[in-house]
Amino acid sequence: MVVMPVRRLACAVLFVTACAHHHAADDDGQPDATVEADACVGLRCFQVDCDNKNLPPTTITGTVYAPNGTLPLFGVNVYVPETDPGPLADGAVCSRCNEGLQGGAITQAITDEAGHFELTAVPATMNVPLVIQVGKWRRQLNIPNVASCQDLPLDVTDTTLPKSMTDMTPNTTSVDMPRIAISTGGADALECLVRKLGIDDKEITTAGQGGRINLFTDASAAGKGVGSFKTGFTGGTGAFADSQDLWNPTSPHTGGVDKLKQYDIVFLSCEGGQYPATKPQNALQAMSDYADLGGRVFMSHWHNIWVSGEQGHQATHGIPSWEAAATWSFAGNPSPDTLTATIDEVGNPKGVQFAKWMDNVGGSVTHGMITPVDQSRNTASAVNGDTERWVYLDPATSPNVAGAMNFQFTTPQAQDAEMRCGKVVFSDMHVSADSTSSAGNPYPGGCSVQPLKPQEKALAFMFFDIASCVGSIF
Repeated sequence: MVVMPVRRLACAVLFVTACAHHHAADDDGQPDATVEADACVGLRCFQVDCDNKNLPPTTITGTVYAPNGTLPLFGVNVYVPETDPGPLADGAVCSRCNEGLQGGAITQAITDEAGHFELTAVPATMNVPLVIQVGKWRRQLNIPNVASCQDLPLDVTDTTLPKSMTDMTPNTTSVDMPRIAISTGGADALECLVRKLGIDDKEITTAGQGGRINLFTDASAAGKGVGSFKTGFTGGTGAFADSQDLWNPTSPHTGGVDKLKQYDIVFLSCEGGQYPATKPQNALQAMSDYADLGGRVFMSHWHNIWVSGEQGHQATHGIPSWEAAATWSFAGNPSPDTLTATIDEVGNPKGVQFAKWMDNVGGSVTHGMITPVDQSRNTASAVNGDTERWVYLDPATSPNVAGAMNFQFTTPQAQDAEMRCGKVVFSDMHVSADSTSSAGNPYPGGCSVQPLKPQEKALAFMFFDIASCVGSIF
């Protein structure tokens, strides 16, 4: 758990001492009448100097969970806002960590590798606002009463990310969820992961049906996945929209950057081949432009075409700056394809936290290892430049196989790192170990209801991390 320092910028310059030492409230949490009225602003007037009273600090504690209420999450912001955070911007936007939290923060913390947070110097008063947020996953609460110099543990119902846009608790004032597009593929089942993570079926629809999670299918690709909803499903109905109407601006399709930027995150599930005919150069350019303006892209295995370009390195089919992110071997499927993967704790700024988190959630039996990883693939041999390698295949633990299994880079790559807006994640780790995606089995017929497997837990970490701001949170 990382506790951030309390900001004191709201204090008038003439009253820095009064604010800095929190002498603005008395023992019962009410404003101290002996402090001049303009010595502090708003909720800051209710911050109590418990240390001066030889008492423990005023704290709020808890554990933040994925929408399923059981998977704790690392790297989630928890804060008391300075002002009303207001609505979140619609669609893909540039979100850098150095820009601070929306509405500012009187006090803030970030969940640790166990999903736990400890928020200190909390205003001791009634109706304290609290925000729990990672990217556009957000729950806003109103805490009825915070007693001074005591700990207030929050119930799990209040610290679980929303499973729907109507997922309210008695203390919740509003919830937000990102808009996510998922293109299905017959060789993976990313669309099944969202159900295991607890997202309500009513939020899973296709384009134009109102859900926050929209499913598409690459209708012209031989490797297309599930393309319709099962009769009686409580979310979407009928056939999925065509993925090319999401990314391809070539007539008769209607996709492109303007369609993509309606979504915060785009997930591309492996189709078993690149199928370049459904991903022409102007579609690759649209995806690159989308990421550059703040979009997030997660691609599974053969959707490597967006990063690597068309296999064979055709000069007119690829994005050079993306191709440079990794070295591609297209080595094929390891045999056997059930392997042990290694978490990069050296080259990845979140690698140590990721490994500890996997220990805590039961995703690793041996620290730093993910096993078993079913349907392992090996198409990228190494990462280049400032690309972050998350998971790799090490010949020491996966004999005769070496490669970069999961990696991430930020965009636009021509900009300095602190000026970038988007994230691109590539994964040779399928989610489909116990789920399937088939055009002949309407959704969610192919989705397993078994507990998350180790590789699914690893992908779950990335699922929420890709939504977070660009840059360091520390």
